[in-house]
Amino acid sequence: MKGDYQDLVDEISALLGAPATLENRDFRLIAFGAHDSEDDLAMDPVRTRSILTRQSTAAVRSWFEGFGIARATGPVRIPAAPDAGVFRGRICLPVRYRGIVQGYVWLLDRDPGPGPEALEAAMEVAQRIGVLLAEEAKAGADLSREFLAVLTAGRGWQQDMAVAALRMALGAGAEGLHAAVCVAPWAGEAPSSVPGAAAVCVVPPEGLATGPGRLAVLLRLRSADALPPALTALGRLLPRAAAGGAVAAAAGTGTGGAAGTGRGTGGPARVSPAAVTAGAVRAVAGAETGAAGPEGAYAVTAGVSDPVRGLGELPGAWGQAVASARAAAAQPALGPVAQWAGIGPYRMLAALAAGPVDDPATRALLSPAHRELARTAEVFLDCAGQAGRAAAALGVHRQTLYYRLGRVEQLTGLDLDAGEDRLLLHMALKAARLNG
Repeated sequence: MKGDYQDLVDEISALLGAPATLENRDFRLIAFGAHDSEDDLAMDPVRTRSILTRQSTAAVRSWFEGFGIARATGPVRIPAAPDAGVFRGRICLPVRYRGIVQGYVWLLDRDPGPGPEALEAAMEVAQRIGVLLAEEAKAGADLSREFLAVLTAGRGWQQDMAVAALRMALGAGAEGLHAAVCVAPWAGEAPSSVPGAAAVCVVPPEGLATGPGRLAVLLRLRSADALPPALTALGRLLPRAAAGGAVAAAAGTGTGGAAGTGRGTGGPARVSPAAVTAGAVRAVAGAETGAAGPEGAYAVTAGVSDPVRGLGELPGAWGQAVASARAAAAQPALGPVAQWAGIGPYRMLAALAAGPVDDPATRALLSPAHRELARTAEVFLDCAGQAGRAAAALGVHRQTLYYRLGRVEQLTGLDLDAGEDRLLLHMALKAARLNG
C-alpha cells in the first residue's frame, strides 16, 4: 500500500509542478516527492527540522491547524511566517473520506501558484488517497480489537479462538518473532500507529478498577538482534504525548509535509534482548517533560518481554511486559524502560506479589510511620549486609545504621543474622515496592 501512496503523491506533484508530501491526520509522514531545488528558502527551519528528525513541535503543528485545515474541504493557502521559522508559504490539500479528514497533502507555494483547474484535479487525487487511508485505519482498528482479545481472554478455548482471529487478521505478518511492550499508566486512546508495531491497543484496568489502563504494543521482529532501534522509535512517541495532557497517548505530531514532514511510519523493527539505548530510556522516561516523580521514580514506565515465536505465547509475553513495567516503576535504576531479561528478582516477585504485602512479621515495618527504617533495612540488604557500604549509601554514621537495624529487629521479631529471616525481610520490602 505504501507504493500506492507514493504513486498518488507523485501524480499530485506532476499536476501542480511542485514536490508534494503526504501525512496522515496525526501528522505522520507517509510519502513524499523528490525535491531538487537550489532555492534556500525551500529548506526553512521548520521543514529542515521535520525532515531530519521526522517530527516537529506541538506548537508548530498547532500553528498550521489554526488555519482550519482539519475543517477545510478544499485547498488552504498558508502564508509564510519567518518568525515561526516558516520562510515559504504552503498549500494544504485536506485528504477526506466520507467527510472525515484522513490526512493532508502539502506543497510549497509559489508565485504564481497552481491554478484552479490544477488544484481541482489534485483534490480528486487526494480523495483517492482518502479511500486508502480509511481502509488502512479500519484494518488497524480490527487488529487492535483482536490483539486486545488475546490479552484479555481467559485460558482455554476462548484464548485459542482469540489467537486464531489475530493470526487471520495479521495474515503473513503472524509468522516470525514478536515482543510485547507495556506502557503504564496510559490515560488516553491508543496511537493510530506506532513504528515497528503490528498492533496497538489499550488494556483497561482489571476487574472493577477505574483509572488509566495500559498501552499494549505488539512489536513485529525481523530477527533477534536489534531491539534498541525498535524501542527508540517507540519512545519518540511518549514524551510529546505526556506533555499533551495524557499520561502517554496520541501518536507523533508534525508540521505538514512540505511545510515540515511528520514522524515516519517505520517498518518492522529488528529486535534483540540487548539493553535499551539511552535515547529510548530518556524518551520513554519523559525526561523532556519532567515525568520523573518522587525519589527518581518515573510517572510513565515501559516494560518489554522476551521475543516469542508463535502468537499463542503472547499472553505470557504480555505478563512479562507488565511485570517489567511495574519493576521499572518500583526501582528507578531499572527504568524507565525495563526488559524482562534485566529485572532480576522482580521476575519472581511479580508472580508472587499479586497484591499488597501483609506478612505479620513485616506489617508494622511497612507502615507509613516507619518508612525510614524500611528504607534502611532495604539498603542494608541490597548491600549484602555490609554495614560500611550501607552506611555510606544512606549517608549516615555506622552507629546510626546499627541503631536503626536494631529497631527493625524489634519491630519485626526477625534476626538479621539469620539467612532465612533476611530473605523474608528482603522479599517483603521488594514486594512492597513493586506494589507501591
